[in-house]
Amino acid sequence: MVFCLQSSLPPLIMHVPNRRFISVPHVSSPPLLINRPLRATQQHQHLLVPEEEQELKCINAALIENDSLPLGLRRESLPRHVALIMDGNRRWARLRGLPVGSGYEAGVKSLRTIVELCCKWGIRVLTIFAFSTDNWFRPEVEVEFLMSLFERGLKEEMESFLRENIRISVIGDISKLPKSLEESVINLEEATKNNSRFQLIVAVSYSGQYDLVQACQRIAMKVKDGLIELDDVNESLIEKELETNCTEFPYPDLLIRTSGELRISNFMLWQLAYSELFFAQSLWPDFGEAEFIEALRSFQRRRRRYGG
Repeated sequence: MVFCLQSSLPPLIMHVPNRRFISVPHVSSPPLLINRPLRATQQHQHLLVPEEEQELKCINAALIENDSLPLGLRRESLPRHVALIMDGNRRWARLRGLPVGSGYEAGVKSLRTIVELCCKWGIRVLTIFAFSTDNWFRPEVEVEFLMSLFERGLKEEMESFLRENIRISVIGDISKLPKSLEESVINLEEATKNNSRFQLIVAVSYSGQYDLVQACQRIAMKVKDGLIELDDVNESLIEKELETNCTEFPYPDLLIRTSGELRISNFMLWQLAYSELFFAQSLWPDFGEAEFIEALRSFQRRRRRYGG
Protein backbone atom coordinates (compact mmCIF):
# COMPACT_ATOMS: atom_id res chain seq x y z
CA MET A 1 0.00 0.00 0.00
CA VAL A 2 1.24 3.49 -0.74
CA PHE A 3 -0.24 6.09 1.56
CA CYS A 4 -0.20 9.61 0.13
CA LEU A 5 -2.26 11.97 2.24
CA GLN A 6 -3.63 14.96 0.39
CA SER A 7 -4.42 18.25 2.02
CA SER A 8 -5.65 21.57 0.72
CA LEU A 9 -5.73 24.31 3.32
CA PRO A 10 -6.06 28.07 3.55
CA PRO A 11 -3.20 29.99 5.17
CA LEU A 12 -3.05 29.00 8.83
CA ILE A 13 -1.91 31.17 11.71
CA MET A 14 -0.24 29.11 14.41
CA HIS A 15 1.60 29.72 17.64
CA VAL A 16 4.62 27.68 18.55
CA PRO A 17 5.56 27.74 22.28
CA ASN A 18 8.22 30.34 23.07
CA ARG A 19 8.13 31.67 19.50
CA ARG A 20 6.37 34.45 17.68
CA PHE A 21 3.26 33.79 15.66
CA ILE A 22 3.97 32.33 12.26
CA SER A 23 2.00 32.33 9.06
CA VAL A 24 1.98 29.09 7.12
CA PRO A 25 1.04 29.40 3.45
CA HIS A 26 -1.11 27.18 1.30
CA VAL A 27 0.46 23.73 1.12
CA SER A 28 -0.16 20.45 -0.66
CA SER A 29 0.62 16.90 0.41
CA PRO A 30 3.00 15.82 1.73
CA PRO A 31 3.06 18.63 4.34
CA LEU A 32 5.98 20.90 3.56
CA LEU A 33 8.84 20.81 6.01
CA ILE A 34 10.85 23.97 5.44
CA ASN A 35 14.45 23.44 6.40
CA ARG A 36 15.79 26.95 5.88
CA PRO A 37 14.45 30.42 6.88
CA LEU A 38 12.90 32.70 4.29
CA ARG A 39 13.90 36.35 4.17
CA ALA A 40 11.79 38.67 6.32
CA THR A 41 11.55 41.15 3.42
CA GLN A 42 9.07 39.02 1.47
CA GLN A 43 5.93 41.04 0.79
CA HIS A 44 3.17 38.59 1.63
CA GLN A 45 4.14 35.53 3.64
CA HIS A 46 6.55 35.54 6.54
CA LEU A 47 7.87 32.36 8.08
CA LEU A 48 9.73 31.93 11.28
CA VAL A 49 11.24 28.44 11.01
CA PRO A 50 12.32 27.08 14.41
CA GLU A 51 15.50 25.07 14.42
CA GLU A 52 14.05 22.49 16.76
CA GLU A 53 12.74 19.41 14.96
CA GLN A 54 9.88 19.03 17.45
CA GLU A 55 8.44 22.41 16.51
CA LEU A 56 8.55 21.50 12.84
CA LYS A 57 6.63 18.34 13.64
CA CYS A 58 4.11 20.46 15.54
CA ILE A 59 3.50 22.57 12.44
CA ASN A 60 3.03 19.55 10.22
CA ALA A 61 0.69 17.84 12.67
CA ALA A 62 -1.48 20.94 12.87
CA LEU A 63 -1.69 21.18 9.09
CA ILE A 64 -2.85 17.60 8.79
CA GLU A 65 -5.27 17.89 11.72
CA ASN A 66 -6.98 20.91 10.17
CA ASP A 67 -7.50 19.20 6.84
CA SER A 68 -11.20 19.56 6.07
CA LEU A 69 -13.57 16.62 6.35
CA PRO A 70 -16.11 15.78 3.67
CA LEU A 71 -19.39 17.66 3.87
CA GLY A 72 -21.66 16.22 6.54
CA LEU A 73 -18.97 14.63 8.70
CA ARG A 74 -18.07 16.00 12.13
CA ARG A 75 -14.63 15.24 13.49
CA GLU A 76 -15.82 14.98 17.08
CA SER A 77 -18.40 12.35 16.10
CA LEU A 78 -16.20 10.08 14.01
CA PRO A 79 -15.77 6.50 15.22
CA ARG A 80 -12.45 5.81 16.89
CA HIS A 81 -12.48 2.16 15.80
CA VAL A 82 -14.00 0.83 12.57
CA ALA A 83 -14.26 -2.89 11.80
CA LEU A 84 -14.59 -4.15 8.23
CA ILE A 85 -15.84 -7.40 6.74
CA MET A 86 -14.51 -7.12 3.20
CA ASP A 87 -17.00 -9.30 1.34
CA GLY A 88 -17.61 -9.73 -2.38
CA ASN A 89 -14.16 -10.08 -3.96
CA ARG A 90 -14.95 -13.35 -5.73
CA ARG A 91 -18.36 -12.19 -6.94
CA TRP A 92 -16.79 -9.00 -8.27
CA ALA A 93 -14.34 -11.05 -10.34
CA ARG A 94 -16.93 -13.50 -11.63
CA LEU A 95 -19.28 -10.71 -12.74
CA ARG A 96 -16.44 -9.44 -14.91
CA GLY A 97 -15.35 -12.81 -16.20
CA LEU A 98 -12.03 -12.51 -14.37
CA PRO A 99 -10.06 -15.01 -12.28
CA VAL A 100 -10.93 -15.03 -8.58
CA GLY A 101 -7.45 -13.71 -7.80
CA SER A 102 -8.22 -10.52 -9.72
CA GLY A 103 -11.04 -9.81 -7.27
CA TYR A 104 -8.72 -10.09 -4.30
CA GLU A 105 -6.14 -7.84 -5.97
CA ALA A 106 -8.83 -5.26 -6.64
CA GLY A 107 -9.87 -5.58 -3.01
CA VAL A 108 -6.35 -4.64 -1.90
CA LYS A 109 -6.72 -1.35 -3.77
CA SER A 110 -9.95 -0.62 -1.90
CA LEU A 111 -8.19 -1.35 1.37
CA ARG A 112 -5.44 1.13 0.50
CA THR A 113 -8.07 3.80 -0.06
CA ILE A 114 -9.83 3.16 3.25
CA VAL A 115 -6.57 3.12 5.23
CA GLU A 116 -5.54 6.43 3.66
CA LEU A 117 -8.91 7.98 4.52
CA CYS A 118 -8.76 6.73 8.12
CA CYS A 119 -5.33 8.30 8.51
CA LYS A 120 -6.45 11.53 6.87
CA TRP A 121 -9.65 11.93 8.89
CA GLY A 122 -8.32 10.86 12.28
CA ILE A 123 -9.91 7.44 12.77
CA ARG A 124 -7.58 5.68 15.20
CA VAL A 125 -8.11 1.95 14.55
CA LEU A 126 -9.27 -0.16 11.61
CA THR A 127 -9.77 -3.90 12.04
CA ILE A 128 -10.21 -5.95 8.87
CA PHE A 129 -11.49 -9.52 8.61
CA ALA A 130 -8.92 -10.74 6.09
CA PHE A 131 -9.16 -14.52 6.49
CA SER A 132 -11.35 -16.60 8.80
CA THR A 133 -10.72 -20.07 10.18
CA ASP A 134 -13.54 -21.25 7.88
CA ASN A 135 -11.66 -19.93 4.85
CA TRP A 136 -9.11 -22.71 5.21
CA PHE A 137 -11.75 -24.99 3.63
CA ARG A 138 -11.74 -23.06 0.36
CA PRO A 139 -9.96 -24.54 -2.69
CA GLU A 140 -6.26 -25.01 -2.01
CA VAL A 141 -5.17 -22.92 -4.98
CA GLU A 142 -7.28 -20.00 -3.69
CA VAL A 143 -5.87 -20.27 -0.18
CA GLU A 144 -2.31 -20.37 -1.51
CA PHE A 145 -2.97 -17.28 -3.62
CA LEU A 146 -4.35 -15.39 -0.61
CA MET A 147 -1.38 -16.32 1.58
CA SER A 148 1.01 -15.20 -1.16
CA LEU A 149 -0.90 -11.94 -1.68
CA PHE A 150 -0.85 -11.23 2.05
CA GLU A 151 2.87 -11.90 2.41
CA ARG A 152 3.76 -9.85 -0.64
CA GLY A 153 1.65 -6.94 0.60
CA LEU A 154 3.29 -6.92 4.01
CA LYS A 155 6.78 -6.83 2.54
CA GLU A 156 5.99 -4.19 -0.06
CA GLU A 157 4.31 -1.86 2.41
CA MET A 158 6.79 -2.09 5.28
CA GLU A 159 8.39 1.26 4.42
CA SER A 160 4.99 2.93 4.02
CA PHE A 161 3.86 1.74 7.43
CA LEU A 162 7.02 3.05 9.04
CA ARG A 163 6.95 6.35 7.16
CA GLU A 164 3.29 7.03 7.91
CA ASN A 165 3.59 6.02 11.59
CA ILE A 166 1.12 3.13 11.19
CA ARG A 167 1.11 0.25 13.64
CA ILE A 168 0.25 -3.22 12.33
CA SER A 169 -1.24 -5.86 14.61
CA VAL A 170 -2.37 -9.33 13.55
CA ILE A 171 -4.95 -11.34 15.49
CA GLY A 172 -5.84 -14.99 14.91
CA ASP A 173 -3.99 -18.28 14.94
CA ILE A 174 -0.89 -17.30 12.96
CA SER A 175 0.72 -20.68 13.72
CA LYS A 176 -1.40 -22.08 10.87
CA LEU A 177 0.09 -19.66 8.35
CA PRO A 178 2.97 -20.65 6.06
CA LYS A 179 6.22 -20.30 7.99
CA SER A 180 7.59 -17.45 5.89
CA LEU A 181 4.33 -15.51 6.28
CA GLU A 182 4.28 -16.12 10.03
CA GLU A 183 7.81 -14.71 10.27
CA SER A 184 6.83 -11.68 8.16
CA VAL A 185 3.90 -11.00 10.49
CA ILE A 186 6.06 -11.21 13.60
CA ASN A 187 8.73 -8.95 12.09
CA LEU A 188 6.22 -6.34 10.93
CA GLU A 189 4.46 -6.24 14.30
CA GLU A 190 7.79 -5.75 16.04
CA ALA A 191 8.96 -3.07 13.60
CA THR A 192 5.77 -0.99 13.94
CA LYS A 193 4.88 -1.59 17.60
CA ASN A 194 5.78 1.96 18.66
CA ASN A 195 3.91 3.69 15.83
CA SER A 196 1.01 5.71 17.16
CA ARG A 197 -0.77 7.65 14.42
CA PHE A 198 -3.05 4.83 13.28
CA GLN A 199 -3.43 1.11 13.99
CA LEU A 200 -4.39 -1.45 11.38
CA ILE A 201 -5.48 -4.75 12.95
CA VAL A 202 -5.57 -7.66 10.52
CA ALA A 203 -7.65 -10.70 11.53
CA VAL A 204 -6.11 -13.76 9.84
CA SER A 205 -7.07 -17.35 10.61
CA TYR A 206 -9.43 -15.71 13.06
CA SER A 207 -12.59 -16.96 14.77
CA GLY A 208 -14.66 -14.90 17.18
CA GLN A 209 -15.78 -18.05 18.95
CA TYR A 210 -12.23 -19.31 19.40
CA ASP A 211 -11.15 -15.87 20.63
CA LEU A 212 -13.62 -16.31 23.50
CA VAL A 213 -12.60 -19.93 24.08
CA GLN A 214 -8.90 -19.14 24.38
CA ALA A 215 -9.68 -16.23 26.74
CA CYS A 216 -11.71 -18.54 28.98
CA GLN A 217 -8.96 -21.15 28.91
CA ARG A 218 -6.35 -18.64 30.03
CA ILE A 219 -8.57 -17.39 32.83
CA ALA A 220 -9.37 -20.96 33.95
CA MET A 221 -5.65 -21.72 34.10
CA LYS A 222 -5.05 -18.67 36.28
CA VAL A 223 -7.82 -19.79 38.63
CA LYS A 224 -6.35 -23.30 38.71
CA ASP A 225 -2.88 -21.95 39.51
CA GLY A 226 -4.26 -19.80 42.31
CA LEU A 227 -3.32 -16.54 40.59
CA ILE A 228 -6.90 -15.28 40.76
CA GLU A 229 -10.11 -16.26 42.54
CA LEU A 230 -13.23 -17.43 40.73
CA ASP A 231 -15.04 -14.31 41.93
CA ASP A 232 -12.41 -12.20 40.17
CA VAL A 233 -13.68 -13.30 36.76
CA ASN A 234 -15.64 -10.45 35.19
CA GLU A 235 -16.08 -8.65 31.87
CA SER A 236 -12.94 -6.59 32.34
CA LEU A 237 -10.82 -9.69 32.90
CA ILE A 238 -12.22 -11.39 29.81
CA GLU A 239 -11.52 -8.25 27.74
CA LYS A 240 -7.87 -8.36 28.78
CA GLU A 241 -7.53 -11.94 27.54
CA LEU A 242 -9.10 -11.38 24.13
CA GLU A 243 -6.84 -10.91 21.14
CA THR A 244 -7.92 -7.29 20.78
CA ASN A 245 -5.94 -6.50 23.94
CA CYS A 246 -3.37 -5.23 21.41
CA THR A 247 -5.22 -1.92 21.06
CA GLU A 248 -6.27 1.00 23.23
CA PHE A 249 -9.75 0.84 21.64
CA PRO A 250 -10.78 -2.87 21.59
CA TYR A 251 -14.47 -2.24 20.88
CA PRO A 252 -15.38 -1.14 17.33
CA ASP A 253 -17.77 1.79 17.24
CA LEU A 254 -18.84 0.87 13.72
CA LEU A 255 -18.88 -2.41 11.79
CA ILE A 256 -19.14 -2.21 8.01
CA ARG A 257 -19.89 -5.26 5.89
CA THR A 258 -19.95 -5.02 2.12
CA SER A 259 -21.76 -6.99 -0.62
CA GLY A 260 -25.24 -6.81 0.94
CA GLU A 261 -24.84 -9.78 3.28
CA LEU A 262 -26.59 -9.22 6.64
CA ARG A 263 -24.50 -11.19 9.14
CA ILE A 264 -21.28 -10.88 11.12
CA SER A 265 -19.90 -14.36 10.31
CA ASN A 266 -18.11 -15.20 13.57
CA PHE A 267 -16.18 -11.92 13.67
CA MET A 268 -15.35 -10.20 16.99
CA LEU A 269 -18.41 -11.63 18.75
CA TRP A 270 -17.61 -10.14 22.16
CA GLN A 271 -16.23 -6.84 20.89
CA LEU A 272 -19.20 -6.04 18.64
CA ALA A 273 -21.74 -6.18 21.47
CA TYR A 274 -22.66 -2.48 21.19
CA SER A 275 -21.23 -1.61 17.79
CA GLU A 276 -23.32 0.18 15.20
CA LEU A 277 -23.77 -1.98 12.08
CA PHE A 278 -23.75 -0.76 8.48
CA PHE A 279 -24.39 -3.13 5.58
CA ALA A 280 -23.27 -1.76 2.22
CA GLN A 281 -24.60 -3.11 -1.06
CA SER A 282 -21.30 -2.53 -2.86
CA LEU A 283 -18.98 -5.45 -3.43
CA TRP A 284 -15.72 -4.85 -1.60
CA PRO A 285 -13.59 -3.87 -4.64
CA ASP A 286 -16.21 -1.20 -5.45
CA PHE A 287 -16.20 0.20 -1.91
CA GLY A 288 -14.41 3.55 -1.98
CA GLU A 289 -14.47 7.03 -0.51
CA ALA A 290 -18.11 7.77 -1.35
CA GLU A 291 -19.33 4.52 0.22
CA PHE A 292 -17.15 5.05 3.29
CA ILE A 293 -18.54 8.56 3.73
CA GLU A 294 -22.07 7.16 3.48
CA ALA A 295 -21.31 4.67 6.26
CA LEU A 296 -19.79 7.36 8.48
CA ARG A 297 -22.71 9.72 7.92
CA SER A 298 -25.11 6.94 8.86
CA PHE A 299 -23.09 6.34 12.03
CA GLN A 300 -23.18 10.01 12.98
CA ARG A 301 -26.95 10.19 12.57
CA ARG A 302 -27.50 7.43 15.12
CA ARG A 303 -28.06 7.78 18.83
CA ARG A 304 -25.95 5.17 20.54
CA ARG A 305 -27.74 3.61 23.52
CA TYR A 306 -25.34 0.86 24.60
CA GLY A 307 -28.28 -1.33 25.55
CA GLY A 308 -30.07 1.41 27.48
